Amino acid sequence: MAGHEGLVGSAVMRRLESEGYHNLVLRTHAELDLTRQSDVERFFGAEKPEYVFLCAAKVGGILANSTYPAEFIYTNIMIAANVIHSSFLHGVRRLLNLGSSCIYPRTAPQPLREEYLLTGELEPTNEPYAIAKIAAIKLCRYFNIQYGTDFISLMPTNLYGPNDNFNLETSHVLPALVKRFHDAKALGTPRVRLWGTGTPRRELMHVDDLADACVYLLRLRSAQEIGEFVNIGVGRDMTIHEIADMVKSVVGYRGSIEWDRTKPDGTPQKTLCLDKIRSLGWEAKIGLEEGISHTYQWYLENMGSIRE
Repeated sequence: MAGHEGLVGSAVMRRLESEGYHNLVLRTHAELDLTRQSDVERFFGAEKPEYVFLCAAKVGGILANSTYPAEFIYTNIMIAANVIHSSFLHGVRRLLNLGSSCIYPRTAPQPLREEYLLTGELEPTNEPYAIAKIAAIKLCRYFNIQYGTDFISLMPTNLYGPNDNFNLETSHVLPALVKRFHDAKALGTPRVRLWGTGTPRRELMHVDDLADACVYLLRLRSAQEIGEFVNIGVGRDMTIHEIADMVKSVVGYRGSIEWDRTKPDGTPQKTLCLDKIRSLGWEAKIGLEEGISHTYQWYLENMGSIRE
C-alpha cells in the first residue's frame, strides 16, 4: 500500500485489517521515496505485491496549492508514474488508483459526470494537482488498453475523517474548520474569520466510506466493468456557510463567524454524479453530522500526536 500513513491510506488499512487481511506490505516515506523510480522498481522487485492501493499523494487546500504549485504537480506525477509503471513491470494483479474530484472543469455542469473530464478549463487554484491526477487516470487507462492490466481509478469527492491534516496552512476545508472552531472555543475568541464568501458548495464524504468503496471495488469489480474511472461520493452538497455552521455546532463554539471576502472561494461547486457507482452496487453510509462528530472526537483524543 502506498500512502498508509495518510488520511485515505490509513482508512483503507483499517478496513482491510478489520476484514482479516494482515499480509500488508507497508513503507514510510523515510523508508521508500515514491518519487525515485529506481527505488520504487527495486521495492516492487523484492516484495512482488499482488494488489496495490495507490493512496500516496501530496495534498492540501487552496493556500497550499497556490504556494507550492511546482511541488504539487511534480511530486504527484512522479508518484503515480513510478507506482503504476512498476505495478505493470512486476505483474501486479490489480491496482487501485485514488484521484480527486478536482479533475473536472471549473464550470462543468452539475452534477459532475465522468464524461465531463477534459471538456473545459480547470480551477486555477488547484490546476497543478488536478493535472497530475488526470495523468494518473490516463496512465491506468492506457496500460489497461495496451497491456491488458487491471488498473482501476476512483475519483472521490472531498474527504475528511481520522488522521486528517489539521495544519491551517495546508489543510482542506473541514479539518481547518474543526481546528479553527476548537481553538477559538479553547481561547474564548469572540469570532472566527473564514476565507471567502461561504457560498461555494461542497460535497463531503467520510474517509471510512471511501475505504469501504475501495475494498468493495477491488474485490468484486474489474477495470473493464468500471471503465476509465468512477466517481465516489455521497450525492449531495452544502454551502461552506452551512458546513461551517454544522462544525461550529458540533464543536460547541458560541462565538460568531466573519467571512473574509478578499480571499478566494475556489471552485463554485463540484457535486459528483453517482449513477455509475450506484449501478456497480455501492453507496455511502455515513451522514455528515455523524461524520463530523466522529472526526472531532478523534481530534480531541489525538491532539498530542496530530498532524499540524
